[in-house]
Amino acid sequence: MSMSIERVVGARPDLAEFLVAHHAELEHTAPAESRHALAFESLLAPGVRLFAGRLDGRPVATGALAAVEDGHEEIKSMRTDPALRGRGLGRTMLAFLLADAAARGIRRVSLETGSAEFFVPARALYAAAGFRVCGPFGTYVLDPHSTFMAVDLPAASGLTSPHAR
Repeated sequence: MSMSIERVVGARPDLAEFLVAHHAELEHTAPAESRHALAFESLLAPGVRLFAGRLDGRPVATGALAAVEDGHEEIKSMRTDPALRGRGLGRTMLAFLLADAAARGIRRVSLETGSAEFFVPARALYAAAGFRVCGPFGTYVLDPHSTFMAVDLPAASGLTSPHAR
């Protein structure tokens, strides 16, 4: 299963629908004030790099990198189509995001995900990629519904990914 990944820089109705489904899927996981998924429009804002994975032209995975501070970015809106989970698409998207960040000289990538049972597979995915539990970062505060994780990236080799622009 070969997924193509592209940077999204403008409105895409199919992708907006995919992300609305993401928000709906998260509704039962925590109170509204503890859910930090960004709306599609916010994922298109300056300082955020949104990517979509597609199979046969339809979105099947998303991931974004949002600036926290110089050299530090946050993963936002990681989602895989529920019907396709367990097939490596999330792992592929995560590897792509980390390569994009590293190619641009980002040294630390953090994320906030849920602490509920629903998020066990996501936390396992991140841990397998080298992320470790950490404290809140950026504007986050301690929250029993959140798990914070981070990974330090190796120094960029000066090479850039053709997909990272």
